[in-house]
Formats: sequence, C-alpha cells, structure tokens
Amino acid sequence: MSKKRLSVVVTRRLPDAVETRLSELFDVKLRLDDVPMTRSELTEAMKTADVLVPTVTDEIDAAMIAQAGERLKLIANYGAGVDHIDVTTARQRGILVSNTPGVLTDDTADMAMALILSVTRRMSEGMAMMQKGEWSGWAPTALLGGRVSGRRLGILGMGRIGQAVAKRAAAFGMQVHYHNRRRLHAGIETALEATYWESLDQMVARMDVISVNCPHTPSTFHLMNARRLKLMKPDAVIINTSRGEVIDENALTRMLRAGEIKGAGLDVYEHGTEINPRLRELENVVLLPHMGSATLEGRLEMGEKVIINIKTFDDGHRPPDQVVPSML
Repeated sequence: MSKKRLSVVVTRRLPDAVETRLSELFDVKLRLDDVPMTRSELTEAMKTADVLVPTVTDEIDAAMIAQAGERLKLIANYGAGVDHIDVTTARQRGILVSNTPGVLTDDTADMAMALILSVTRRMSEGMAMMQKGEWSGWAPTALLGGRVSGRRLGILGMGRIGQAVAKRAAAFGMQVHYHNRRRLHAGIETALEATYWESLDQMVARMDVISVNCPHTPSTFHLMNARRLKLMKPDAVIINTSRGEVIDENALTRMLRAGEIKGAGLDVYEHGTEINPRLRELENVVLLPHMGSATLEGRLEMGEKVIINIKTFDDGHRPPDQVVPSML
C-alpha cells in the first residue's frame, strides 16, 4: 500500500518551479494570492497540516503554536531568519523548525556593497535629479561623494554574510574591521585581512562605514541604539541588510536629519513596512524594499532547501537544516 502523502500548507506564493515540485511530492495547499495570511488563517493552517511552510512575514508566536493540531510536526521556514517563530515553544510541543541557511549569502552581500556605493557616491540623489528633469549638465562641484577605497568598514556580525561583505569590500580597497560575539579563527581573520574589535563602542567610533549583518535576537535588539549611534563620526554612514530591529530607527532618523550621521542605506526596517515618514523625506538615505535576497537563483535555492528538509523529515530523518534554541 502506498504511503500517505504529507499535508503541507504554504503561506505565500513561491516561484512556480518550487510550487510544482512541492505538489509532485506532497499534498500541498498553495496560496492563490501573494499576500500574507491573517493570524486566524495561520492558526487554522497549523491545526490541519503536517508541515507548515511560512516566510518572514508570518509571525508564529507561542499562543499560535499552543493551538496547533497534533498533526503539525514541522515548520519548514522559507528563509534563513527564524526570529518570527517561537522556536523554543515549538520544540516543547514536539514541532521541529527548519530554515534555509547559506543560499542567500552572496545575494545579500552584493546588496550591502551596492548600498555602500549608493550612499557614499550619492547615487539616489543623482537618480532623483535625472527623473525630475533637473540636471543642467556636468559641474565640477555637483553631487560630490567620497571614495570607498581606503575607508574603514566596520562589520557588525561576521557570519557567512559578514564575511562575504568583507571580501567584496577588500576588493574595493576598503580596510575591514569587525565585531562579533565570537572572534573568528586566526586563519579566517588573516585571509580576510580583518581587524577584530572586542568593544563595539570602540569600533563604531572609528569607522567610516558600518555594515549591520547580525541576526535579530533579544541581545541584538537596538544594538545600534541612540547612545551608540552618537559614537559614529559625523561623516560616517550606516548600512543595514540584516534586520531592522538592530537599529533604533527613530534615533537614526533624528541624527540623519540633524547631520550627525552622513547617510544611511537601509533594506530592512524596525517596524516592517511602517517606515518612519521623516526617514522617507531625507536625501542622504537610500531606502530599498527588503530586496537583499531578491534574486531568482536565491529564491529557487531556498525552495530546494525547504523541499529537502520536508522530504528528509518525511523519510524519518532529522531535517538537515533543523533549528534549535541553542543556535539562536
């Protein structure tokens, strides 16, 4: 007798190739429109499915997990970050959580480098001038930015993405510095030509560019708070392609408006799509709609990891990308 197929609920539209392969392997309920599920829809899905495939837009807290049905045994997250899932409560309920690490490293590092260049060379200001038809021709003093070569880059979080940013920055002639909860192995540090700072305060005060590449955890919430932002040099810029909650967005906005920080490049925001309206008004800020991982290749590879995690679980084994609380 053939084995009963797992019931899998996918919360958002995924690339066609991923949805097709999921449908071939499992009993899948796909999302017809590309909008996040409501809280009640998510709760209902967790009551009926064997596997839930959520994304970063789905907040899965302890109260929701408490209402999950007995069938739910795996939350196979479509994405690397899992701060939107209460992993500890899920584990207590016997529900495994997996993610898709590694596949978005290069894409996100590329975007961080693009933002560094965009902010330091004032690209968004130049684009706005062209779109408004205000350009009257080349001038020796117009839109003067600064070179990135020779500048000090301070990387906050030296995991896979932080190291990938370091390699790109070095190719542009930047001096790489970093702060991390654990110092890198000496061999890796040497290969990256990176200088380690045990004190984040001391590093921040000396850098020309700060790149935020750490995950959002209770210990990193507002890690770049008002006090620490004030340590930055007035001509320094800050880049964030990680999680918006790491920076105090209101404090950052005030300082950018006051000229206490030269500029910022942001792909993520503290309150999701609810961006401080004063931040939108600033010319010295490049704002992107969470595009850091938005490549077709990356999205397909994320889907492949989700499928492998589910298939491995269905075969009675531990998902290769299982997340446990000690990893957070």
